[in-house]
Amino acid sequence: MNKELEQKIRRIFDKQKAFFKTNQTKDIEFRKTQLRKFREIFLSHTDALCEALDIDLGKSRKEAEYVEIQIVSSELDYLLENINEWAKPTFVPSKPSSTGEEIISKIIHEPYGVNYIIGPFNYPVQLTFSPLIGALISGNTAIIKPSENTPHVAKVIDDIVKESFDEAYVAVVQGAIEENTLLLSLPFDYIFFTGSPNVGKIVMKAAAEQLIPLTLELGGKSPTIIHKDADLDKAVQKISYGKWINCGQTCVAPDYIYIHESVKDTFIEKFRTYLETTYPEGSLGKIGKIVNQTQIKNLSGYLEASPEKVIYGGNYDLETRHFEATLMDNVTWDDKVMQQEIFGPILPILTYNDIDEALEEINNRPKPLALYIFTENQEFADDILSRTTSGDAEINSTIVHVGSHFLPFGGVGTSGMGKYHGKFSFENFSHTRSVLQVK
Repeated sequence: MNKELEQKIRRIFDKQKAFFKTNQTKDIEFRKTQLRKFREIFLSHTDALCEALDIDLGKSRKEAEYVEIQIVSSELDYLLENINEWAKPTFVPSKPSSTGEEIISKIIHEPYGVNYIIGPFNYPVQLTFSPLIGALISGNTAIIKPSENTPHVAKVIDDIVKESFDEAYVAVVQGAIEENTLLLSLPFDYIFFTGSPNVGKIVMKAAAEQLIPLTLELGGKSPTIIHKDADLDKAVQKISYGKWINCGQTCVAPDYIYIHESVKDTFIEKFRTYLETTYPEGSLGKIGKIVNQTQIKNLSGYLEASPEKVIYGGNYDLETRHFEATLMDNVTWDDKVMQQEIFGPILPILTYNDIDEALEEINNRPKPLALYIFTENQEFADDILSRTTSGDAEINSTIVHVGSHFLPFGGVGTSGMGKYHGKFSFENFSHTRSVLQVK
């Protein structure tokens, strides 16, 4: 890294430290005024964001507006509407005083200070700005590093932030490993990272060196269990949406299917028909782009390792970065495609007869970010939930929970730590401080 850039980054960090000490960000009206201005500027860049998302990831305008822009704006409206209530002190009972003195006990929420937010490539708008508005509504300042893998989106993010905020309050630092390494060496008050478990380990190690609290939003192989009584038409539609959106590059996408053997053939037939009807000339070029050629090669490697198991799709274009919706059948845990999170439009299908054996296989592996269950039997669904662990779960649906600001979103174990969205963002980016006063 050149000396000039290093000095610039340190200068921004020092400015934010100094600005936070002025206590301006602790004023609720200041936070709301700043975020209202951001909202206006953010929405005014809708065209630019959609164009950049198309170039970098092949997202359609409809998809970009729904999963990237509208989710951020609707959550921001919810934060602005409720922050006054959330920020009030919470008075709680006090233990009786042995001296008879009156005691008042309360809980207050304080901002941490200067936050470092590391954005991912797969939803570069939503998963960068959603943490940002959570940090700001809680009274923090922030330095953002967008993903270098989506450069056109990163440029628009930079433009939006520069138009919305003074860099002493919010700033963007562009770059890759070198810049991130420098930023992680700085004494931030909080770190928020979204990305892979491998990079998450690096971020957590750096935070541990300085005892910096952090949130890790990671991923993993999210299973989808289809029981013999499931509505298969519904399952096909919901799984297809959750898997193919953003060309499979979604941290909570159904990573693989575990289906009861008695309905597998019918399910596959229905899935084939659905895909042929939805994409009559094939899905190549219609479900977005893979982020880079390296990932295309990784995905194609899964197919090359077990070509006889590819039963639908499998085509890709290295130059355009398009990859077809692909189904694999008769997959086992020994197959290459089952060794790590796929993060692409390949859907392996495994079968079970005994749900106990299937759950043992799932539970013997790292805890996933999401778990999906398709069944018409509530007792079966509840039993699965009681015997598994995942960041979040859905029954007869996929990935919808991520867009709700009424539900906490996040992982557990290797799929992450910390929850955010809505009120949970306010709580995540706030230090909960206990105050006891003797009258």
